[in-house]
Amino acid sequence: MFDSRLLAALAPLDAGRTVYVEGESKKIGQLQVPDALIECMRAAPCVLLQASAATRVALLMDEYRHFFGDPATLGTQLDCLVQLHGRARVGEWKALAARGAWEVLVARLLEEHYDPAYGRSAQRNFAQLPQAQVLQVPGPQPNEFARLAIELGDGKRQPVAA
Repeated sequence: MFDSRLLAALAPLDAGRTVYVEGESKKIGQLQVPDALIECMRAAPCVLLQASAATRVALLMDEYRHFFGDPATLGTQLDCLVQLHGRARVGEWKALAARGAWEVLVARLLEEHYDPAYGRSAQRNFAQLPQAQVLQVPGPQPNEFARLAIELGDGKRQPVAA
């Protein structure tokens, strides 16, 4: 089902134009990106978006807001990280969630889990990352991303929504 939906989303794109995709890992939840697609993604030129910690926290708080009303579900997700970070650290994260300290929790998850894991994976999997074009994201507002898309544009690129 996933492969079919992915193919349906990619089929109308012009093969002569650049398509931007997020630097995902091969596995997304329980799904797997097809080998041919992940190989193309990993071999492609890279664009690196850099943003302040405050901007990144704001973006993630918006994206994962559904957890704020359901700390138990968040706790279950955090439990998956015990093997990587230990019970004490995961316990600290859960305590922040229980107190509703969402900004602090998100900032700590970025610093202590996501950034180190993503950094290792990106260096290992994206051969052209060292030559990436770097763009600064000034804020979390959608118009900032639209402006960056225009800055990237050369008349041949077509962004693809995830």
